[in-house]
Amino acid sequence: MADAGFLAFARQVMADKGQVPAAHHELLISRLQDVADGRCDRLMVQMPPGSAKSTYGSMLFPAWFMARSNEQVIAVAHTASLAGYFGQGVRRVVEGHAGWLGVGIAKESKASSRFKLEGGAEYFATGVRGPITGRRADLILIDDPVKSWAEAESPVARDALFDWYRGELSARLKPGGRVVLIMTRWHEDDLAGRLQGNEAGWECLRLPAIAEAGDALGRAPGEVLWPEWQDAAAVARRRLEVGERAFSAMYQQAPRPPDAALFRCDRIRVLAEAPGLRQCVRGWDLAASLPGPGRSPDYTVGLKLGVTSENLLVVLDVVRFQGSPAQVEARIQDVARQDGPGVIVALPQDPGQAGMAQITMLSRGLQGYKIVSSPEREAKVVRAMPAATQMDAGNMMMVAGPWNDALLAELKAFPHGGKDDQVDALSRAVNTLAGSAAQPARRLNTCFLSR
Repeated sequence: MADAGFLAFARQVMADKGQVPAAHHELLISRLQDVADGRCDRLMVQMPPGSAKSTYGSMLFPAWFMARSNEQVIAVAHTASLAGYFGQGVRRVVEGHAGWLGVGIAKESKASSRFKLEGGAEYFATGVRGPITGRRADLILIDDPVKSWAEAESPVARDALFDWYRGELSARLKPGGRVVLIMTRWHEDDLAGRLQGNEAGWECLRLPAIAEAGDALGRAPGEVLWPEWQDAAAVARRRLEVGERAFSAMYQQAPRPPDAALFRCDRIRVLAEAPGLRQCVRGWDLAASLPGPGRSPDYTVGLKLGVTSENLLVVLDVVRFQGSPAQVEARIQDVARQDGPGVIVALPQDPGQAGMAQITMLSRGLQGYKIVSSPEREAKVVRAMPAATQMDAGNMMMVAGPWNDALLAELKAFPHGGKDDQVDALSRAVNTLAGSAAQPARRLNTCFLSR
């Protein structure tokens, strides 16, 4: 009966325990069903501690997935002991519901962290940076890859985890394979933050303990996630116990640095599509280094910004990548062609002759486009103030897109986060529009910078 669907299976398993899936469990189940059916190949699940995300995602789902698909699963947790615990749970689910699944554990499989089903499906569990050489997977399932606050706060540990994921774990994935990351957020630069910033195509299911505007479950702002388990008073008490920073990260899935950020991201409105615009600019922040083991250089970022007839700012698109000088030049030209000649290309100019030579080189490939360049004379925070002011006043919007989460994460962390390339690109775009508005020939005004 595995073909009946994951929801039917989850309800059956929980009914045997005298429980039923809550609303957020059913939403998680539907997203995992999309993974199994091939509609989603990269799913990120962000929920607070105690929300039973591991019960459904790391125990019930792999048992049903293997019985249904007869495929290979690699499951990863922050330590081998936790991975083994999840493996024990998967094995118990299969053994207890073999009749419903139509398949049981193969007789020769005795271990809880590695076993086969009778149909040939394989399950292998390991800790982060554990031995996976020679293993292959149709599904990689990562649950709780971060062990502690100390690990989350360590740049060395964060680099090591990301390098292991990118260089070793993801290499085990078969063509067409899928990855599911289940975690509570710890830090703005944790694995979820890195992946959102470095890899396109991730679908993110983010369910904070206290609902915010645009909640994925349709909750009203302020409603708690699982009132049957933790009511509003219990969540408020927990908030006092752990402190605002830990609560924001682990319970709201919105990690932030110790000090207050400059940007009020809660004031940004997300639009389904772009409104009518009277001026657009693509602001660039340039870098020219490739990543390597233990090294995550700055990004080249091109942020497209428009201004409406009501003098509201709209972030339309963000291009973000790491590349060589030649790759950077080619990408700027390609993006300009996609944007069209009506969009201003705003470039930073390094000081001295080298900076002028770079702008001249880039301009040769952008003939027919309006190019604006200037040196970065002020400090980053000073350059960012006009954009922050507009955001604080509620004058900034953004079009819904896969780049939203990475941009918001960086804005929330600025000026204390690890990366600020998107902030620099936003600053250049806003300040370029302000400069254009000062030119009478452009028929713009500067009121959008003083509302």
